Amino acid sequence: MVPVVTHASGDVDQARAFLGRYYYSSFVDVLSWRHCWQTRFDVTPSGTVTLGDLQFGTDVKIRFGELGAYHVNLPMTGSLAWRQGRDAPRQATARTAAVFQPVGDTSLERWDGDCRLLAVKIDRAALEEQLASLLDAPVRSPIRLGPTIDVTRGPGASWLRLVRLMAADAAQPQGLLHNPVAGARLQEALIAGLLSATDHPYRDRMQRPSPVTAAPGAVRRVVEAIRAQPGEPFTAADLAAIAGVSVRSLQEGFRRYIGMPPMTYLRKVRLARVHDDLRHGDPARHTVTEIAYRYGFTHMSRFAAEYRAQYGVSPRSSLRS
Repeated sequence: MVPVVTHASGDVDQARAFLGRYYYSSFVDVLSWRHCWQTRFDVTPSGTVTLGDLQFGTDVKIRFGELGAYHVNLPMTGSLAWRQGRDAPRQATARTAAVFQPVGDTSLERWDGDCRLLAVKIDRAALEEQLASLLDAPVRSPIRLGPTIDVTRGPGASWLRLVRLMAADAAQPQGLLHNPVAGARLQEALIAGLLSATDHPYRDRMQRPSPVTAAPGAVRRVVEAIRAQPGEPFTAADLAAIAGVSVRSLQEGFRRYIGMPPMTYLRKVRLARVHDDLRHGDPARHTVTEIAYRYGFTHMSRFAAEYRAQYGVSPRSSLRS
């Protein structure tokens, strides 16, 4: 993900152009002109997931047409009246998120001026490919997601916490979302979390254990790739592609033959490489942070605790020795 892009203006056309650049083309109708109103958009875009903290500042109606992506609006304050396709109008609040499909004409019938919301845009292919990987089976496109999510309890509340965490992290220049390794995994987690939090025709099948197990050859290919390039920003989907099986099958295979999930194995290999680089590094030319970051470790206190638990000394002591 790239750093946050901010837009603040009292000009309707500028606001519409900004939304068109990072979300969707639209027509904006101002329903009530407030004195000195101002939009405030903070958006973190990427090819897979776009996060936005959006507030219009006055009551508006927005017509989008078809979105072409999966999308969720999570009001933090105020409310949002919306509709898609031929469905009846619905209301989104701080308790109920609005879920939009890629197809069907879409309109925000009334976005209240005091409504500040988190807008999550998810690439259509990314969501459908991740669901197919989780199921180890093809899925019919588009996925018909349930139109609302209860974000006050259960998976919906957990998913809202994840979105809030990612939105806050995106505002930090050194946040995990901007790290190629951690950022890709967080985006995968956000998509998988949505698939667990909302209703859809495949939800029950997601909960069933997979009978398919990756063959030893598939596991071996992933082990070799990890050992050859431990610093690569591998995601679970990347490793499954190397293996030639689904994410779920690869996880089953690793648990059976390696005794741990593939991403846990990757982390252990990375930790071992950091250990080797620290022991042979020159403290006058290198730092612990530089070496750790090279292998995808960005949370230094957590890394240091994990390193000490594994090797009995601090990373700094290994570098000095």
